[in-house]
Amino acid sequence: MTAAASLTRLDAPVPTRGLVLMLHGGTEHSHQAVDSRSASWKRMASMQHAITARAHEAGAGTWLLRYRERGWNGDGRTQIADARWALEEVRRAFGEVPVVLLGHSMGGRTSVHVSDDASVVGTVALAPWLPVGESVTALAGGRLQAAHGRSDKITSARATAAYVERARRVASSAELRDMGRVGHYMLRRVEAWNSYAVGQSLRLLSEA
Repeated sequence: MTAAASLTRLDAPVPTRGLVLMLHGGTEHSHQAVDSRSASWKRMASMQHAITARAHEAGAGTWLLRYRERGWNGDGRTQIADARWALEEVRRAFGEVPVVLLGHSMGGRTSVHVSDDASVVGTVALAPWLPVGESVTALAGGRLQAAHGRSDKITSARATAAYVERARRVASSAELRDMGRVGHYMLRRVEAWNSYAVGQSLRLLSEA
């Protein structure tokens, strides 16, 4: 039996004025459950711990979603459903606070599909998996900040650039940051990735 989706909650010690919902990566095909050994989940857990102090200073909590399954499996229905469940959990906990989606790889792909949620004020996508033809519909009127390294061999920086260009036709803003000659897993220039992630997330929250 596949485990239920879960959340690692690092709530702000002051009244929560916003929240960063973090979405980890995965793989193209797998019904295997995501557990604490998952490299994709652990990567975002490490980022969560690195950026949370700064988020808390701004009155924002950080929540990390753990999906039920590792794989996108054609349509991402599991990840999309899990992300929408997590957004309902945010409302249950804090009411209508603004939320920024912060996703890496498959998490970036998931994020752009749920960015039409009423609580979402922006999406930050790190080395996102955005293949040719991926829908931009849910970004209508929204805000997208994407970052990609030019040496990424897992997901395509060119595909991300093309996606951002298409998103500009429907979003209120869509921008791409070139992270330089770094790969997919955010293991080089770690501080730069973390700084971009938290800086853009807090900017989107503050401007909501």
